[in-house]
Amino acid sequence: MKAFLILEDGHVFTGTSIGSAREVISEIVFNTSMTGYLEVMTDPSYAGQAVCMTYPLIGNYGICYDDQESTRPWIDAFIVRELSRVPSNFRSVDTIQHFLTKHDIPGIAGIDTRALTKILREKGTMNGMITVDENYDLNAILPKLKAYTTGKVVEKVTCREKEILPGNGPKVALMDFGAKRNIARSLNKRGCQVTIYPALTPAEEILGDHPDGIMLSNGPGDPKECTSIIKEVKKLYDSDVPIFAICLGHQLMALATGGDTYKMKYGHRGGNHPVKDLTTGRVYISSQNHGYVVDAKDLEEKNIAHPAFVNVNDGTNEGMAYVGKNIFTVQFHPEACPGPQDSSYLFDRFMDMMGGNK
Repeated sequence: MKAFLILEDGHVFTGTSIGSAREVISEIVFNTSMTGYLEVMTDPSYAGQAVCMTYPLIGNYGICYDDQESTRPWIDAFIVRELSRVPSNFRSVDTIQHFLTKHDIPGIAGIDTRALTKILREKGTMNGMITVDENYDLNAILPKLKAYTTGKVVEKVTCREKEILPGNGPKVALMDFGAKRNIARSLNKRGCQVTIYPALTPAEEILGDHPDGIMLSNGPGDPKECTSIIKEVKKLYDSDVPIFAICLGHQLMALATGGDTYKMKYGHRGGNHPVKDLTTGRVYISSQNHGYVVDAKDLEEKNIAHPAFVNVNDGTNEGMAYVGKNIFTVQFHPEACPGPQDSSYLFDRFMDMMGGNK
């Protein structure tokens, strides 16, 4: 079945429908990872977005459900150059085609993903529609595309009730703004008792449980949409509890303490982004997924926090160390394994801040 990807600037790509045949409008973004497509599809940070994989062959090692970063996929749609319909891997238990169909996620294959990526790089991230309707009306569609926004997606992806992962070490409160599974796993395997809280949990409840440390997770969308959450993060900042924040959590902490964020032209999404630790001078290969970034200038001028990491490619902020506080934040994903474990030491740093395994 034919499918069409229509961009808000009027570009139309024609390909083959994969997955669900339903129509979808979404923000179109690209990811430069060569592998890890299942982790991408199940990362809650992609809620409200349709993902184009820049690597041309996707699906050749199939689907292994153990690799999911959450219980379900969150992407709005999936865009690939060539879909491997017959996977070959001893861990594979499913195909992408069936996985997308089962979860009612539309997609398109057979388009020139290099051309699409170049458009997004030159013009910036934009909205688009995937449809199988060959009689589509471009004049009627374009206003709808321009009007689309992702909205408050954190509330859509967060857990609905508190969950506890038992452990004999420090008690960690994990704020679930759209947390990837491996964040909790990375803490749990270091012995931590991890309590996962819904995103809108009041700070008083979290602090009332007397955690040894607080983890602010990754998540989707514009951080400035999270107005009520930012107020609660400020209360957590005012406590003396050690805090480690990743991705959206890093942005929310900056906003809570008087900093600013802004939308990037096309963001960082992939498993090959170099970041420099400004303390040691070492460079790490990181996994990233964000369209917004912290403007560190105000926090630095007010001596609230100082840049701790910087992106080697474009110089944008990748992490902050907060003055007089046991708080550090990073924009990238140390729980992911692109390096493969270049930056997992940050979890050990967090353990040290909490007093290690007591």
